[in-house]
This record gives sequence, structure tokens and C-alpha cells, in this order.
Amino acid sequence: MLQLPTHDRYQYSSIEARPQFQWPEGKRLAFYIGLNVEHFAFLAGIGSDPFGRAMARQTQRNFAWRDYGLRVGIWRVFKMLDELQLPATILLNSLVCEHYPEVIERIKQRGDDICAHGRTNSETLAGLWEHDEARIIRETTETLTQHFSTRPTGWMGPAAAETRATPDLLVEAGYTYSLGWPVDDQPMWMRTRSGPLLSVPYPMELNDIGFNIHRDHTGREFGDMIVDQFEEMVEQSEQQSLVMSVALHPFICGQPFRLRPLRQALRHCLNHKNRDTVWFTRADKIAEHCLALPTFQETKDDTSL
Repeated sequence: MLQLPTHDRYQYSSIEARPQFQWPEGKRLAFYIGLNVEHFAFLAGIGSDPFGRAMARQTQRNFAWRDYGLRVGIWRVFKMLDELQLPATILLNSLVCEHYPEVIERIKQRGDDICAHGRTNSETLAGLWEHDEARIIRETTETLTQHFSTRPTGWMGPAAAETRATPDLLVEAGYTYSLGWPVDDQPMWMRTRSGPLLSVPYPMELNDIGFNIHRDHTGREFGDMIVDQFEEMVEQSEQQSLVMSVALHPFICGQPFRLRPLRQALRHCLNHKNRDTVWFTRADKIAEHCLALPTFQETKDDTSL
């Protein structure tokens, strides 16, 4: 019989048939901001363009557009998050540490957690030989550890791209969770050849680069999308604990006309009548909580390939 290529990372599991668990203090919905902080090559590699798509030809114009995010946009986003008293998970290219020290210092001041995001979003892991991919993971980890005095435990590769070996290499490099598989609304275990890797939900849809750049929706529509997602997931979480994440890029959401509806949408979530059931948190805290839960320990069996 002819068969399609597949994987053995996880088995099918209906979300309606899983054991119940709760977030801290009996919360039902875990909510976190994933803020992508990225560095790009000049006139080389890959990257988005405001008038093109993801693999647009690299010009000084789209380099400058993305660099706006670290010169201007990110400071507006940080100010907004400070005003709303929202934590964030920083998906950080390690080369940002070498080129934007002021940004790194602000992240430290805020106390946000770091999720390793490769060296630069001008390259992806897709198509690499295994030893080359392992070297990039190692170099990324070493740089981030050097600048933050603690090593990252979460990973999502540039452009969320992976090879068939990426989950194996992550566990072997000491990572405990990944944001790279948008497959569920709950954390779940993935199998690797060296033991289990926790997958924490991270959105492809509720993501400003896909929504505003690749599909040409407005900032106002993105804000409405956040509100609709939040309202629906608050209701669904009455039945089982869930995760909601919003993925942001400073060169996109940091544009003033997009920042205003984003702020309004996040304020709506924070002021919701059922906000006491929502855990406004970070990806690392979600992972740490799950790693300590008996429910997740019971399902950790048989996760080695």
C-alpha cells in the first residue's frame, strides 16, 4: 500500500477525552504574549517585505522596515505592556544580544522570559544537515546564556521551521519545551529519540505577521480577532483548561496605527468580567506548571522513540 510521509512525534488525542487539570489558583485559561525580537542580515537571507510576502527579495527598504521595530516599535510595545502590567515571552534571536544591547537591558528590567529563536530570522533550520542544525542550536544557546546568566529552556526556530531531527536535537541540547508545533490548545508531550519534549501552544493564526502582512488584514481586524478568540476561549475553558497566545513582531504591531487597536484589544481581555479565571502569564511558567503536574507526569510514559 502506498503511504504518505509521516512522523511519530505524538499520537492522535481528542481534546474532549483528556484528563482534567487546572492552572495555578484554579485558573482555567492561560494567556501569554509571544513577542518576537529578531535581527536580520542586510541584502541577504530571507525575510518579509511590507509590499511582498515572506520570501521577498531583500532590499535596503525592507531591512529598514524591520529595523524600525527595534529602533522604535519595540519601545512602544514595551511601554504598552508596562502600562497594562502584562508579562511577555520574548522569542529572541541570539544576534540581537550583540547588536541591540539597550533592548536586552530593557528585557532584563522587565523580567520577561527568553525563548530561544535561533541566531537570526534571515536563516531557517529547514534543510540543514543534522550536525549544522545542532551547531546553530548550540551557538544560540551559548550566546543567550552568556547575556542572561541563565540558559533558555524553550525553543522556537526562526520562521518556526524545523527538520525531522529538530525535536531530538532540542532535548539533547537541554531544552524542555517547544513552541514550534501549533497543533493544540493544551500543552502536550512529543516523543524524541532522547526523551519527552513538551509542546506549548503558540499561534499561527493569532499572529500579526501572518494576519497583517501575509493576508493583508488591518490592525483593527487583528484587534477584533484577539477579542473574539479571548471571548470564545474563556467560555470553552469552563470545560477544560486551555492556552491562548498572541504572537507579535515589533516592526508590525509597533506601527502606531496597529498599536492602538492592539492596546484596546488587550485592555478588553484584562478587564473582562471573568478575568479571575484567566492566568496572564509567560510560556516558561506554563511549561514549568505542566512539568510539575501529576496529570502530565502520568502521560509522560512512552515518549521515547
